Amino acid sequence: MRAVILSGSGRYADAWHPFAETSAALAGIVAGAGYRVEVGDDLLAGLAALGEADLLVVNAGNPEAPLPEGTGEPPEPTDEELDAAAAGLDAALDRGIGVLAVHASASTLPELPAFGHALGGRWIEGYSWHPPIGEARVHIVGTHVIADGLSDFAVVDERYSALRLDGVIERIAEHEEDGMRHPIIWARELGRSRVVYDALGHDARSYESSEHRELLTRALQWLSHVPAPTFDAS
Repeated sequence: MRAVILSGSGRYADAWHPFAETSAALAGIVAGAGYRVEVGDDLLAGLAALGEADLLVVNAGNPEAPLPEGTGEPPEPTDEELDAAAAGLDAALDRGIGVLAVHASASTLPELPAFGHALGGRWIEGYSWHPPIGEARVHIVGTHVIADGLSDFAVVDERYSALRLDGVIERIAEHEEDGMRHPIIWARELGRSRVVYDALGHDARSYESSEHRELLTRALQWLSHVPAPTFDAS
């Protein structure tokens, strides 16, 4: 199975997230799940060239966020680059692909509405938020096969809160803040494709958690079963 990991750089980097570090950690987990891994740092070109990839992993940031210190302003994407990326993503979703999006990817690719729709939820500036990074208690919920047999665990991470949901999701994990439960890991099926969003993964410490790695391994196994079956309602 071929996996493509697209890591934030250029306009999809930001001042807060070490994408090269976390993409390397993800690459190890994905390879351990049996995939042949390719890591790229050109998000739009990577989407355009997905081809017959079995898995897409997106680990990138908001192009409207501050850039890392000392980074020059990257060029705006051309209409041709955006059109090619949109066509590559649409074709992959139509034929059936597994998609794992992590952490800041809830705010990436605002130029491609199909990506946000596929995730089923987004980080909305001025609405979504997170407490300071620290020990996060992750509560396993629901009956999804990914969650089966897993227990709550602690991890050093950011706890994304008040993500705006715009699709049907199946919650796998939540965290609690100010007496409210917020979904941080969920799964969904989109036609012949399967999607998992994992709001954890601010830096490499998140992937040092054996429980988090186990959850991701289970997610990757579920995502490998694509094209997902479709049902004829006629």
